[in-house]
Amino acid sequence: MLAIIGVLLLYLFNEPMFHLYKVWDTREEYSHGFLIPVLSIFFIYQAKNSLLVKQFDGSWVGFMIALLGFIFAIIGNMTTIYVVVQYAFILSIFGIAYAYLGKAAFRDVYVAFLLLLFMIPLPEFLYQNISQQLQLLSSYLGVLVIRLFDISVYLEGNVIDLGNYQLQVVDACSGLRYLFPLMCFGFICAHIFKAPLWQKLIVFFTTIPITVLMNSFRIGVIGVLVNYWGIEQAEGFLHDFEGWIIFMACVGVLFIEMWLFAVFFQKRSSLSEVFAVELPGPIPKNASKKINDITLPVKLLLSLLIILTAASFQLNDRQEIIPDRKEFVTYPDNIGVWEGKRNKLEQIYIDILAGLTDYIISDYFHPSGDSVNLYAAYYSTQSSGGSIHSPKQCIPGGGWSINNLTQIEVEADQTGNEKITVNRTVIQLGKSKQLVYYWFAQRGRNLADEYLLKWYMFYDSLMINRTDGALLRLTTRLKPNEDEADADKRLQAFLKNSYPLFDGYLPE
Repeated sequence: MLAIIGVLLLYLFNEPMFHLYKVWDTREEYSHGFLIPVLSIFFIYQAKNSLLVKQFDGSWVGFMIALLGFIFAIIGNMTTIYVVVQYAFILSIFGIAYAYLGKAAFRDVYVAFLLLLFMIPLPEFLYQNISQQLQLLSSYLGVLVIRLFDISVYLEGNVIDLGNYQLQVVDACSGLRYLFPLMCFGFICAHIFKAPLWQKLIVFFTTIPITVLMNSFRIGVIGVLVNYWGIEQAEGFLHDFEGWIIFMACVGVLFIEMWLFAVFFQKRSSLSEVFAVELPGPIPKNASKKINDITLPVKLLLSLLIILTAASFQLNDRQEIIPDRKEFVTYPDNIGVWEGKRNKLEQIYIDILAGLTDYIISDYFHPSGDSVNLYAAYYSTQSSGGSIHSPKQCIPGGGWSINNLTQIEVEADQTGNEKITVNRTVIQLGKSKQLVYYWFAQRGRNLADEYLLKWYMFYDSLMINRTDGALLRLTTRLKPNEDEADADKRLQAFLKNSYPLFDGYLPE
């Protein structure tokens, strides 16, 4: 019966789990995912002797947890949002195990099931937020390391300017390639470490500052090497080798931390006394083995899985709708008296904007000499990894600081009949200032709130089977001593003329 449950789970979750496999195979920060199921099975094996002598009482709490996992799986499949289904898979396994073993027996193996959470990627919007913050922090700390060598360096956001060379701290250098594997490794170490709970928690949570500090040190060292021996020090094999050395150094720091706990708090002479992987020994001859039947909660869960499997044949026919639209290449270069000049994003930024379907970035010039930059990024789907990058996270990466971020209502056409709410902020880099408006066009809605953006993406995916959407941003330079109200008038005048022209480019 348990084997049948396993087969049904694999069938119901096959597409999201195959996507998970591709994430492990293509993204280094999640490449440790291949090992986690193996380690989880090993931890269950370690508890073999304890489980063989325990009565499995079953649990209705486990039944409810698994049921919740099934519900999320249905919603995730209908919305084609893979990360929801992947977390639902872990929740379902957790609940089924609890429903079968019961509270007492499950206590011996719960760590093995919690470990599975580390194989699921973070939702993309959360990943991008964390990555942007880590890039800025790592850049700042890396520059401090460079200055220790008496090297003149200037930092703009995540761009390290050494004079002859500029280094950009991109997603790959944010530290997440260390953080996720090291947190997983720290969790395993905390489980094996024979110590009080507070020491285990410290071992696990210190993986975060260890990663940040060591990654920042790596960036600083690369900056020093580039300054003396050229840009080749930040590229190719040497760059990757430095990353491997730093990761192993992080692991070393973690072991030193556990050794210090062992010596000073547990009065042990060596780490091996409190940190060792143990295999289960032979079962005592006088031990009474228990014969455990499948519990009633598990039988009911099997019945539900059979029903869901039958229903999934209908769900599998549901395909996400990708609406027809005009491409931005045909968007007008001249808008009224405004004359446009097209620009292109560098490939490095297109790679960061994973999932981007189409974009336009253009400077529009007014006869008076004023200019407005228009940027629109369209995503035909946001369900399988790609998602809109908020300017609130991206602007600081270029060195600009965000001041007074507010939401205002503006007119979106010449008649004044249509109004939209936009985010308004003044950004500053040195003495340069710019006024920025941005908002999100999502399937007929114009949204400024990023939480509403995520909610409506989920809701529309469920109800109309669409997740397409776009970011629109208008930027104008504030001239020296120019009043912000004049810049507002400039952006609003341009918006009234440009926004109606997006009809057909942004599907409703």
